[in-house]
Amino acid sequence: MPLEVGLRHSETVAVDVRLLVPAMGDFYTSFADMPPVFATAFLVGLVEWTAVNLVKPHLAPGQHSVGTLVDVSHTAATPAGVKATAEVELVAVEGRKLRFRVSCRDEAGPIGAGFHERAIVDGERFMAKVEEKRGR
Repeated sequence: MPLEVGLRHSETVAVDVRLLVPAMGDFYTSFADMPPVFATAFLVGLVEWTAVNLVKPHLAPGQHSVGTLVDVSHTAATPAGVKATAEVELVAVEGRKLRFRVSCRDEAGPIGAGFHERAIVDGERFMAKVEEKRGR
């Protein structure tokens, strides 16, 4: 089944303490004392996960999609215990490049919007390039 403009998909997560800004503090120490709300990094992860799940059934064996651009606002805070949803709509297909319109909301209303781009890659060739980089 081909990837066609107009395809849509949404995913929802229950925001819990693992998805809050302070949870990132173990690695990014300046986040440890930040407000306990849904982290922008995890919102971006939700957007990417949603796009991956839209694309995946349309890929040939051995193909993957990789993120190449994220241009998404995060305009409202979401506390733990509230569900957050990302919806993506495929708005352009240019060869291997895919562009999605993104809208995000929680149970109280909109929390973000923008665009996301992904590229379709051959998994083996992609990883060969990654390993080549590691060897440098």
